[in-house]
Amino acid sequence: MEITTASVVEDLAPAGALRASMNLGNPVLAQGTPAEPRGVTVDIAREVGRRLGVPVELLCFDAARTSFEAMASGAADICFVAVEPAREAEVAFTAPYVVIEGVYAVPVDSPLTSVAEVDRPGVRIGVKHGSAYDLFLTRTLQRATVVRGDEGVDVFRTQGLEVAAGIRQPLAGFVAANAGEVRLIEERFMEIRQAVGTSRQHAPETVRFLHDVVEELKADGFVTDALRRSHQSETLVAPLARTRG
Repeated sequence: MEITTASVVEDLAPAGALRASMNLGNPVLAQGTPAEPRGVTVDIAREVGRRLGVPVELLCFDAARTSFEAMASGAADICFVAVEPAREAEVAFTAPYVVIEGVYAVPVDSPLTSVAEVDRPGVRIGVKHGSAYDLFLTRTLQRATVVRGDEGVDVFRTQGLEVAAGIRQPLAGFVAANAGEVRLIEERFMEIRQAVGTSRQHAPETVRFLHDVVEELKADGFVTDALRRSHQSETLVAPLARTRG
């Protein structure tokens, strides 16, 4: 079935504006303030709106959980969150546009030196509630315990936990700011595949449109340029998806 801009607008943005949910809590993807957000997700949202010929309303939140909930509740038309099984029941995802890594930080004198050693009885891991790594660790850990808070590093410090989990770039910044007190376990415990998501109630053609836009923006350097402008590494761009057969 041929995908037309008019049909996508009617399905995705029937009120005449594209409402995009932004997560300002992930500094790799979005920076700035709710009044003046910037970053790769902001650029992608505005480009989708440009291609549809509609204005874009940016709805800014401080966590992936609340950003996701805005889209799931119908308050937003698209969101920018990580692909996770716990979300896929409600969200149709594109292929990822960016792949980032989840890593651990531990006290400098901790005996833990690898990802495998973290999953053991008595180990408590601080995470940001509702984040992709919260969902992943909740699903995969066998022995360690997840402790949730507004920020993983905050609950790690205030409760004296054994481990903090987070996205590599901000967690590395936390370690650098607390040199001599904490250190990073360099090995990643997960890949976090950041994608554009929309409600599964939308037409397959709408999802395909979003998927195709994301692939074009990766292929033509748009995502690379957006990362560079926001002072993020261009190596984070996700590989092109395999052609659908």
